[in-house]
Amino acid sequence: MDGDREFIQIVDAALAEAAEKSGAWLVCRPGCCECCLGAFAITQLDAARLRSGLKELESGDPARAARVRQRARDAADRLRMPAAGFARDAEFESWLENLRDDDPCPVLDPETGTCDLYAARPVTCRVFGPPVRWGGEAVGVCELCFEGASDEEIAACEVRLDVAARESDLSRQMGSAGQTVVALALHPLCEPHA
Repeated sequence: MDGDREFIQIVDAALAEAAEKSGAWLVCRPGCCECCLGAFAITQLDAARLRSGLKELESGDPARAARVRQRARDAADRLRMPAAGFARDAEFESWLENLRDDDPCPVLDPETGTCDLYAARPVTCRVFGPPVRWGGEAVGVCELCFEGASDEEIAACEVRLDVAARESDLSRQMGSAGQTVVALALHPLCEPHA
């Protein structure tokens, strides 16, 4: 979807700015994967992007794609989601809060500590690390970054992203609402049927 590509370009440009401002304070590097532990909410737009990324990976590296699918199946099995799903967002949030916080993301390659679907990663993954303000809310700064930095030094690196409305519009255009988690987004039973 063209709108999603443009949306991701805006997000990535803001993060590039935040990374530049953060300089040596930002320690995020390939192999640093503390933020890849524990399930977290993603949008259906993120889920569609991940599924598309997995299809691309399947055509370029089927063995790696098969490993991602297997990790997603295994993670989905551990999640113990209610068979009936969630009637309200509050039910989803409550379920999410009770999940283990040390379970690795299924797209995290356990050998390299890198994301197998990096180009298709959710917005949450794209904006975590440096100080980012998403609309009016601050996104968490990685606890490994900005070690010893003052609040003022962190604030000087902050970047504002006011694209939540754009993301909502794209989700509406897709006809998808609600949230999910990476494992369920990639689980074969959760893929939309043609």
